[in-house]
Amino acid sequence: MKGKYVKSIATTTAGFLISVLLASCGGGLDETSITAGPLMYHSPGHFTVEGPNLDKGITFVAPLCSGIGEIAGSTPTRRDYNCTPTATGTIVVYVVGGNVVLRSAGFGVPLPQVSLKTSMGDMLLELDPSKAPLTVDNFLQYVADGFYPNLIFHRVIPNFMVQGGGFDSALVQATTRAPIKLETPNGLSNMRGSVAMARTSIPDSATSQFFISVVDNPSMDYVNATQPGYAVFGKVVDGMSVADAIAAVPTGPRGNGMTDVPLTDVVILSATQTR
Repeated sequence: MKGKYVKSIATTTAGFLISVLLASCGGGLDETSITAGPLMYHSPGHFTVEGPNLDKGITFVAPLCSGIGEIAGSTPTRRDYNCTPTATGTIVVYVVGGNVVLRSAGFGVPLPQVSLKTSMGDMLLELDPSKAPLTVDNFLQYVADGFYPNLIFHRVIPNFMVQGGGFDSALVQATTRAPIKLETPNGLSNMRGSVAMARTSIPDSATSQFFISVVDNPSMDYVNATQPGYAVFGKVVDGMSVADAIAAVPTGPRGNGMTDVPLTDVVILSATQTR
């Protein structure tokens, strides 16, 4: 078995946890079942364990989850848990009782998607945490915090890209969290429809601003340590015509020396994780 197993609520030693997980290779051993609601990457999911004698002491183990917690209201035949998936694809969870795994089950976690609604139309972004985990987690945290509504696309260059997520309509810069490490090269390229993090000339300086390429921009990719490029972390899967329309709006200088700013604000109305 591969991977690092995450201990849940019950207190167990690392050696005991490894031994019971190794014992799980024979499959479920009693009437215990595990079900889950729809799961989203980076968002708390709900798991239900049902079966006899659950009040005798069980452990819910989820190697690819964080923040495992039991929900109040447990009964001798049912226990509910929250768990936030930290990977996409199939995640496997276990119910351990005594020295055996009572049941294991796999559940699918799709690639995360974010609905970005703007004053010029809507776009659907699909993110790739397997290639850019820090960048995706950073972006999704800003989404979950409600950071993006009422910010604008403040830098728009035709036949290049549209950039937003950092300034309001008065061109006041929003307060962000600390910058993140640049995740390049990661196997993703700045091509038409790609979503990447904007940054300063300092590689590890990206915070909240992102840009969507409206043409292929391979010159923005990693070359070497002195030309580290810009980290792509997703792509537009629906509504690319909206990005094209934004790229075509009239622009000019505005604010404190800023250029390529749309003369009519293009506003982010909402950013919501939809899966």
